This record gives sequence, structure tokens and C-alpha cells, in this order.
Amino acid sequence: QVQLVESGGGLVQAGGSLRLSCAASGRTYAMGWFRQAPGKEREFVATISWSGSRPYYADSVKGRFTISRDNAKNTVYLQMNSLKPEDTAVYYCAADRAYSSSYHISVHEYDYWGQGTQVTVSS
Repeated sequence: QVQLVESGGGLVQAGGSLRLSCAASGRTYAMGWFRQAPGKEREFVATISWSGSRPYYADSVKGRFTISRDNAKNTVYLQMNSLKPEDTAVYYCAADRAYSSSYHISVHEYDYWGQGTQVTVSS
């Protein structure tokens, strides 16, 4: 069982930046970030393949967020720039335990989840 631990959330003004980190206790394949705002379903934000060569983003964050990973540290990052109040949510890290050639954008396609970290963007 791989454990995921997120960090880096916080309160920031609109237009600001935050960098989230997610450290895995073991090897994982594709990793992703999701978010869940109060009263809403958990939604896909970004995903990255094991090699790091295939990032994929939700349209709502494309051009503002960047996902990356350091496999030597079993860590994935989410750099969030030009933050908006609508980005406010609990952000969750997710990971696959097996290789897949397709993008995983559904919550049902991931095997491991972190506990979440709160991101609040004030207007």
C-alpha cells in the first residue's frame, strides 16, 4: 500500500501562486491532482505519466497550472499561477499502481489517494 502526503496549500490572493507537493511512500506510475469545492463533486485538474513526458490538464487550469514530478523523490508537484477565487477547493493527489498508456482523468482510475490540502483564493 502506497501512502500519499500532500503539502503546500494555504491562503493566497487572486493572481497569486502556490506550489503543491505530493510525496509517495513507494513507486507509482501515473499521478494526478484533483480538487473538490464545497457542495461539488471531485474534479480532475491535471495528470502526468511516469516519465513526465505526458502532462494533461483540465481546460479550466490550462496555461495557469503546471504538473511535474521527480521520480528520484517519488514526488509530484502542482505549480499554480494566476490563481482565481474559483480555484478554491481541497486539492487531492492520486496515483496509479500500474502502467497505462492512456490518460487517467476519472477518480475511479486511481488506486491511491492523499488526505487533501486546502487552497483558498481570496478576491
